[in-house]
Amino acid sequence: MALPPSGTQWQLTSGGTEAVVVEAGGGLRSLTVGGVDVVAGYPREAMASAGRGQLLVPWPNRIRDGRYRFAGRDHELPITERSTGNATHGLVRWESFRPSERDDDRIVLGHTVHPRPGYPFALEVRVAWQVDPRGLTCSTTITNVGPDSAPVGYGAHPYLALGATPAQQARLTVPADRVVLVDPDRKLPVGTHEVGDTPFDLRGGEALGDREIDNAYTGLERGADGCWTVTLEADRTTRLWGGPGLDWVQVFTGRSTPEGPEGHAPGIAVEPLSCPPDAFSSGEGLVTLAPGATWTGQWGIEVD
Repeated sequence: MALPPSGTQWQLTSGGTEAVVVEAGGGLRSLTVGGVDVVAGYPREAMASAGRGQLLVPWPNRIRDGRYRFAGRDHELPITERSTGNATHGLVRWESFRPSERDDDRIVLGHTVHPRPGYPFALEVRVAWQVDPRGLTCSTTITNVGPDSAPVGYGAHPYLALGATPAQQARLTVPADRVVLVDPDRKLPVGTHEVGDTPFDLRGGEALGDREIDNAYTGLERGADGCWTVTLEADRTTRLWGGPGLDWVQVFTGRSTPEGPEGHAPGIAVEPLSCPPDAFSSGEGLVTLAPGATWTGQWGIEVD
C-alpha cells in the first residue's frame, strides 16, 4: 500500500472521540466526536491544504521579506509565499515527526529543527496529542538545544468545522479587545487597534455575516483557569481554548482567497498563537530561548 502524502497515520480514540494525527508536520488530520466532524480536515489520500491542522514552528504567519535581525545579526529566510513576498508558517509543516510515546488515546511526537541558512538555531519540538470524550488537547514544548539564544514563535492551524451551516450564519465569539490590522496585499501588520465599533468586534457572538477576516486578535479575556475560549456555533457548539503563553489567536474565514476553504470541507480557522504576524521583525510577543531553555504551550478543542 502506498504511503499517504501526510505519512504515517496514528488514530487516537476515547469514548466517542476519534482523531488522526500524522507524521508530516506532526499535525492533526481529523477530529470527530460521535462520528461528526469537529475540525474541517483533509482526506488520507491528500496533502494538507491551506495549513489544515498543521503546526507553525518556529514562527506562525508571515515574516516580512523573510528578513529579520536578531542578537545583532541579519538573517534571510527563503520566500515561501510568493504572492506576498514573505516567509510563512515556519519550518516544520512538511517535516517528519517521530513517536516517542503511544497509547490508545495519546501520542507524543518529536522533531529536531537543525540550523540552516536564515535560521541558524537548533530546537527540539515535542507535541503531545490527547483525546477524551469531549475533545482534544495539544501540548507542545520547544527546547533550545543549540549553543546560542534563539527566536521562537508558535502557532497551530486547525479549522473548526461548519458542517451544513453557511459561514454567514455561523456565530463566532472571540473574547478579545484588540485586533492586528494588516495591509490587503501582503497581509502584514499595519497596527493594533481596539475592536470596538469595527467589523472585527466578535465579542458578542453575533452571526459572521459578510465579514472576511484574516487577522490576529489579542487582549484576550481569560477565565479562572488562565485560559481564553473562542466559541463557534454552527451545526454544533465547538470551543477552542488556549492557555498561558498563547496571547494571540488568528481567525481566518478564507472565503475570498485562493488558499481558503473553497472546494474543501467548510470551516473557519481559529489559530492559537504565541505571537502576532511578523514578530521576528517587530519583536512583539517574540520568545527568546536561552540555550537549554524550554517554552511550553497548551490548547484544546471541546464540543457540547
